[in-house]
Amino acid sequence: MVLLISAPPNVTFPVQFIYLYWEVELQRRCDRNRKRSKRRAIYCPVHGCYVDSVSQKYRMFADQVCQLQRRGLSRRAASLLIANKTAIPVEGEWLEAFWCEECQQKSWYHVKQCSDRTYEISLAPRELWQQVTGVINPHGNPSVGEFTRRNARQVSLHTLNAFHCVG
Repeated sequence: MVLLISAPPNVTFPVQFIYLYWEVELQRRCDRNRKRSKRRAIYCPVHGCYVDSVSQKYRMFADQVCQLQRRGLSRRAASLLIANKTAIPVEGEWLEAFWCEECQQKSWYHVKQCSDRTYEISLAPRELWQQVTGVINPHGNPSVGEFTRRNARQVSLHTLNAFHCVG
């Protein structure tokens, strides 16, 4: 904010006024040029204290019509999307782990971005992990057969000899 002062040429201003005007101008310019990123305002739902992120964001995908309907799409639009694409990325939602100083533990939360700087978090239910990309299935790859899975776990004399030769 710049104030333009028009005065006759023979009138002089006190030095204190000019100094205060200049200080206000510098302060405003500093605030205006501040380009540093702000911290995400995500707070613990139990204690209300700020929580620190301790993992990457795991983006969510919808692969069923009912998942898209829960997010506000009509049944017809959701059916068309699922028919054209097998998985639709869900914008503004992800799973992320946070550390709470009060709880002294890491918890996984489902984060929804409401607006530019506001978030809504809730504890991540087990069903949401099936909609996330980049996560290892705890029950193994469903496309791998039972025979292959059983033999991969089995320790045999042949595999032990192979490792013994390396050492």
